[in-house]
Amino acid sequence: MRIGVDPMGGSTLPFWEQIAQRYGLNLDVVNSIVDPTFSFMTTDHDGKIRMDCSSPYAMARLIGLKDKYDIAFGNDPDGDRHGIVTPRTGLMNPNHYLSVAIWYLFHHRPGWRKDVGIGKTLVTSSMIDRIAHHLGRNLSEVPVGFKWFVNGLMNGTLGFAGEESAGASFLRKDGTVWTTDKDGVILNLLAAEMRARTGSDPGVQYQNLIEMFGHPIYERIDAAATPEQKEILGKVSPSEITGSTLAGEIILAKLTAAPQNNAPLGGIKVVTQNGWFAVRPSGTEDMLKIYAESFKNKEHLTDIQEEARAIIDAFFRSTGV
Repeated sequence: MRIGVDPMGGSTLPFWEQIAQRYGLNLDVVNSIVDPTFSFMTTDHDGKIRMDCSSPYAMARLIGLKDKYDIAFGNDPDGDRHGIVTPRTGLMNPNHYLSVAIWYLFHHRPGWRKDVGIGKTLVTSSMIDRIAHHLGRNLSEVPVGFKWFVNGLMNGTLGFAGEESAGASFLRKDGTVWTTDKDGVILNLLAAEMRARTGSDPGVQYQNLIEMFGHPIYERIDAAATPEQKEILGKVSPSEITGSTLAGEIILAKLTAAPQNNAPLGGIKVVTQNGWFAVRPSGTEDMLKIYAESFKNKEHLTDIQEEARAIIDAFFRSTGV
């Protein structure tokens, strides 16, 4: 099996050769250059350099080599995030790979406790919800931030924990803790394990999940917001969202706190049977992050997004901001 890896000139660069030697892997390091200016990187959509291994712009070089390898992957410079590249799919959407990783792990880790659960942030794909339900595993939904998974990973009640921004971790084979933070290296090596053990790459395996659970369409939009609007949104109450339907479906939940631990979301999430949206303020910019997903089609997703904007705009008008 031929493996390609792009460490993006970062902290994992010295280790891939050692990993390949230790496990007898046929592995090429695509970018072995150490350059503090990162001039070897392809630029992002706006011409800037971003070391984002979940971005098709940052990963363009490895994507261009996808047919050369059975599986390929990258890490960001500090090695805590993953980007999986397959011959059929190219760079996998992080939500897609998290779903495949969960499905695989819970079928190939007999040493894990039978009651071990799955952790995800509330803005991660609901494909994981459907997989957890099918597996009969507890789903722990928490606010954005990997810190919310620490206790579950430490005590072994969470077998896997992940977030939509390509960060995840999971337990050792014997069910004990490996790390309580994101680890891009083990998520990459897991993709190689999947390819070796199943004979198909994670991109193909995600298509199998679609056939079983439906085809989710997921998108995040950034919208400008004033500091006052960001502050108000962080204090919104579910009762202030007055509608009973979203994009033609009955609203099942209006959340401003995580179901698992009642920790505040810093925004709101509205859920129906086949879709949801969540809005939360950016912690670094004067922006709102609007997440949405539909298990129907692109038109349904657009309807969710438009109604989400209308709900938030109406809320801001009612509060005078």
